[in-house]
Amino acid sequence: MASVLVPVLYVVIVFGSLLVFSSFYRRRNATIVYDPYFPQHRERDIYVSLLQKSDPPAPESLLKAALVRRAMTDVSRILRLREDKPALQNLLQKGSIGDDLWNSFLAAEKELEAEILEVVGEANTFVEGWGSVIFQTATEMMHNERMRALFEQLPAMRAEKEKKYGKTTAIKSSTQGPLALPSAALLVPATPAAIPLPATPAPPPETPVSAKTNGLTPPGAGAESAFSDAEGPMSPSSPRSPSKSAAKKAKKRK
Repeated sequence: MASVLVPVLYVVIVFGSLLVFSSFYRRRNATIVYDPYFPQHRERDIYVSLLQKSDPPAPESLLKAALVRRAMTDVSRILRLREDKPALQNLLQKGSIGDDLWNSFLAAEKELEAEILEVVGEANTFVEGWGSVIFQTATEMMHNERMRALFEQLPAMRAEKEKKYGKTTAIKSSTQGPLALPSAALLVPATPAAIPLPATPAPPPETPVSAKTNGLTPPGAGAESAFSDAEGPMSPSSPRSPSKSAAKKAKKRK
């Protein structure tokens, strides 16, 4: 009988001590106030103060602008939590940070979830369905403000780099007088060189009138005979037929 009571008593003592320790630990953690992971939400306080203003009441456009500004702050905090969570988990596993920082991070996550739900509800009170797109609008406005701030810082950054590396932009003063203009000879385009024209072909020599005709040949006969003589070498080797002028000459001789 005693052999049965000993293990039962041991189990009751172990589980009872665990229950007492867990209840004491929970009460102690509930009383501990962790340092906030984020600073005070100033945009939320401004919106609440405008919403509670009654004499005179804040205009609706001002309330909407304050709500959008509040959503922009929430978006920036969401992005920071997404970036910090993997690093904090690795550091916690290695023992580089304590539980206080991790618990503060978890409390910030829970608070941000409640904040998002509250912003969505407030947006739907102004316009039905605005809560589904208010964070998208806030994200676009936040990126626009970052780009504008970067462009505004460019002159200062440029001056700092020039001062650091010793490069300055040389600016000529107006006391040096006007710049010399190029001469008119340089502005006038050069005329193109004269292009030689092809030589005109010489007229063909006139064939003299044959002495055998005794000046009785008509004017067109000489040209016809010259044309036939000029075409003679280029014609094929077939016999040439007698022309009409030769027949007339034979009749006159008779």
